[in-house]
Amino acid sequence: MVDQPARPSNLAGFDAEFRDLDHYIRVITHRIWEERRLDDIHRYYADPCVVETPMSVSTAREDVVTGTRATLAQFPDRQLLAEDIIISGDAIGGYLSSHRIISPMTHTGDGNFGRATGKPIHVRTIADCVCKDNLIIHEWLVRDQAAIAVALGIPLRALAQSWLDQRGGWNKPVAAPAPAFYRSAISPDEPAQRYANAIRNFTAGRINTADTYDDAAHHLGPGNTTRYGHAQIGAYWQTLFSTFAAEDFEIEHLAIMREGGRATRAALRWRAQTRHLGDGEFGSASGKSVEIMGINHVEFWRGKVIREWVLVDEVALWMQVLGR
Repeated sequence: MVDQPARPSNLAGFDAEFRDLDHYIRVITHRIWEERRLDDIHRYYADPCVVETPMSVSTAREDVVTGTRATLAQFPDRQLLAEDIIISGDAIGGYLSSHRIISPMTHTGDGNFGRATGKPIHVRTIADCVCKDNLIIHEWLVRDQAAIAVALGIPLRALAQSWLDQRGGWNKPVAAPAPAFYRSAISPDEPAQRYANAIRNFTAGRINTADTYDDAAHHLGPGNTTRYGHAQIGAYWQTLFSTFAAEDFEIEHLAIMREGGRATRAALRWRAQTRHLGDGEFGSASGKSVEIMGINHVEFWRGKVIREWVLVDEVALWMQVLGR
């Protein structure tokens, strides 16, 4: 297959200062977070703009401002360092930026993670943003809340119960779909399809990492955990989907990027409707329905996965186990 251009060369409908979508995402993220220009949210986010996370759905642009302000109150030195941005789409149907971020920060303010501890933290987030005409118009976001809890010494179950108490239980609404003109990318490329099919097979208990992962594959998972090689990576997926038995699995987005001098990369957003049927780190099997919303980034070497980032919010899983 002939390699496609790495990034759009003409970002129609966007301000002339932006060279391409990668540049747009990096610049506006830096302005809003590092420069603390929160008013720029009104400039770069549509209203309404649906933002879905594993535990919440918001629709108003002002909700983005409020959430950003609350995060900065607890972690005022937070940085958003772009590890990668994997792009798909076009000016007509809307671009999608799958933006993987690592955030070093210090817990110096009180908030939903409790009283300030002064502890240093680093946490990873992936934000999938539909972008059109200089605006973010729809967003799916998964943050590794477990990594923050672990760094602060808070048991995940205790944090989940605290948040349930604050919210009056588990009450996540169904998110409205993306605007009708937007069509999510589902890449037909062989390495991306093989990877997506492997995750689908994992949900059914068919764990065979040898066909998909390099022998030296490196997996970065929830809670800032790290795994290497077939045995450890296979054990992660086996444990996840034996604890939460998948009843339905959907691939929502699958994009691939090829750039000279870089490994081929892919972004996968997926959703599994599961039932908590396995004893383990999420307590005794409760039989409760649990939705898992995940975003994965991978890099390929000689057609196999050499690096994998898996973003699943384990605090949201605990909240559903305890609160449904």
